[in-house]
Amino acid sequence: MWEKDVNINEIKEIRVKTNVYFGVGAISKIEDIAKDLKSKGIDKVIVVSGRNAYKSTGAWDYVEKALNNNGIGYINYAKVTPNPTTDAINEATAEAKAFGAKAVIAIGGGSPIDTGKSVAILLEYPDKTAEELYELTFSPEKAAPIVAINLTHGTGTEVNRFAVATLLSKNFKPAIAYDCIYPSYSIDDPQLMTKLSKNQTMYTAIDAVNHVVEAATSTVASPYAITLARETVRLVAKYLPKAIANLEDVEPRYYLLYASLLGGVGFDNGLLHYTHALEHPLSAVKPELSHGLGLAMLLPAVVKAIYPDRAATLADILEPIAPGLNGTPDEAEKAAKLVEKWLFEVGVTQKLKDDGFCEGDVDKLVNLCFTTPSLDGLLGIAPNEATKERVKQIYEESMTPYNK
Repeated sequence: MWEKDVNINEIKEIRVKTNVYFGVGAISKIEDIAKDLKSKGIDKVIVVSGRNAYKSTGAWDYVEKALNNNGIGYINYAKVTPNPTTDAINEATAEAKAFGAKAVIAIGGGSPIDTGKSVAILLEYPDKTAEELYELTFSPEKAAPIVAINLTHGTGTEVNRFAVATLLSKNFKPAIAYDCIYPSYSIDDPQLMTKLSKNQTMYTAIDAVNHVVEAATSTVASPYAITLARETVRLVAKYLPKAIANLEDVEPRYYLLYASLLGGVGFDNGLLHYTHALEHPLSAVKPELSHGLGLAMLLPAVVKAIYPDRAATLADILEPIAPGLNGTPDEAEKAAKLVEKWLFEVGVTQKLKDDGFCEGDVDKLVNLCFTTPSLDGLLGIAPNEATKERVKQIYEESMTPYNK
């Protein structure tokens, strides 16, 4: 396989819409990025992060030094939680405005980067709030420059135009997608990810798989999205078990991170549908739920629901984790069981009932799917008609395992 010819310690520059510095040691490129920001007149930034990972990974040491070396002032908003909220975005934006920040550096996984993207928009629209942004009351066309330093191999947000946040008061978890929030620069350095726990390692990698399964089967899927999906699933199938077996090994992290990048570009092109549309209500109702785990619990039932409509594509891209499919519509349940079997084999055995959901929650979850701003856009590009009955069936079938 081609991976044998790759030197993972050689930093590559990958040009998608965002300029990505990718490889072991890529964090050192923050020095060049800081110089570029300063050359453009940016002398103050807000650094958006979670509470701990930005320091424990070592990323902050590089960032702080680069900012100081280039005379760039900074404040650090280090309060972002998993499943970030509009309250946090508003608070970070207020601090950024008061400081006079002209750009955003986001350090973390999807939550800090999505928060940073949102802050970048609101810096350019000082009369708007995060609630207005995520209830889609306006469509931004500009944002402050964004630098994303990625700390997980699942998000994909460091290379695309998406962001997500939760409106706690309404149990809404909408997504936004605007060209103005492509990061100017991103850093994907697998050495920053060797401290991820076993669960974080599994959940983030499975997030990447979900991104491409949806992107390759939506009504707007292109051959490009399908090609990216095939390689993403292959890499996750090969390297996730290796990463779990040795969490400190940087090589499997490198390839899981590359799979995640492909997934991020993939759904930037093919978009998303059922799994993400149905997961957002789960983690909106239970903010402590890991996004990747929610996706994993739903994925087999989603595969079953869409397989008859995209049998050939799914049989092809799922081959590394669901071998032996012929690509005929009658294999839907077999495909679902094979995907669930793979999830269980890598260690993700939970279903919705294990996480506290029950049949009595289904109607509320279905309602949130159809009332949360933006989720109608995801459901509208599913490969078959996203009726309430079909959505309800996916939730009900995700309560317990197929393989009993």
